[in-house]
Amino acid sequence: MKTPAQFHPYTDLARDLASLLSPVPDGSHDISHIVRVWGFADRIQQVEGGDPLTLFAATFLHDCVHIEKDHRDRHLASRLSAQRAAKALRERGWNENRIAAVCHAIEAHSLTGGIRPRTLEARILSDADRLDSTGMIGIARCFYVAGRIGSMLYDPEDPLADDRPVDDLTFALDHFRTRLLAGVCKFQTATGRKLAEKGLRQITLFRDQFLSEIPVLADFPLASAERIA
Repeated sequence: MKTPAQFHPYTDLARDLASLLSPVPDGSHDISHIVRVWGFADRIQQVEGGDPLTLFAATFLHDCVHIEKDHRDRHLASRLSAQRAAKALRERGWNENRIAAVCHAIEAHSLTGGIRPRTLEARILSDADRLDSTGMIGIARCFYVAGRIGSMLYDPEDPLADDRPVDDLTFALDHFRTRLLAGVCKFQTATGRKLAEKGLRQITLFRDQFLSEIPVLADFPLASAERIA
């Protein structure tokens, strides 16, 4: 893997750890995702503080075990990534306290994992990863993943899930409600919340325009569709 310049001053560390990254060709969790998350994490750390080396290692390895979104063990991905990171850092002679800090940040970064971030580095990584699910990149990743797992774009009978359970494994648009627009309150740091504001506005505008282009089911009665068929 060609190590991106954006990892400076940790380019050598990134090159050393690159073999641990998941080989699965998932464009929503590839090296460009890591670059973007590190960019957000670095910006937050410069304001909020925290140990930059711990934060970088956690960011670089936070998705080193890949489990597809619709897999039954998806909730274990962050824990398995932390275990893999711990083994690798221990083999490289890292201090056990720092290894523990890296692993906690990895375990706690994912909302799916259900682990509350207890350290500043964990809160920063959680925010940085979440920031990559805002704005146009977040929208693109949402529909990319939907294509990977075979989701429909939306429920034609109830696009906003007003009268049905929300199901973002079946309908991509539901993911806007479960994750993309779940609220600034989900961010752990003041800097993360501030950085999220523009991206959340973009997602809201996109969703509203998307909904405006969905025809009302009543305008297309099933009898007409059957005649066309």
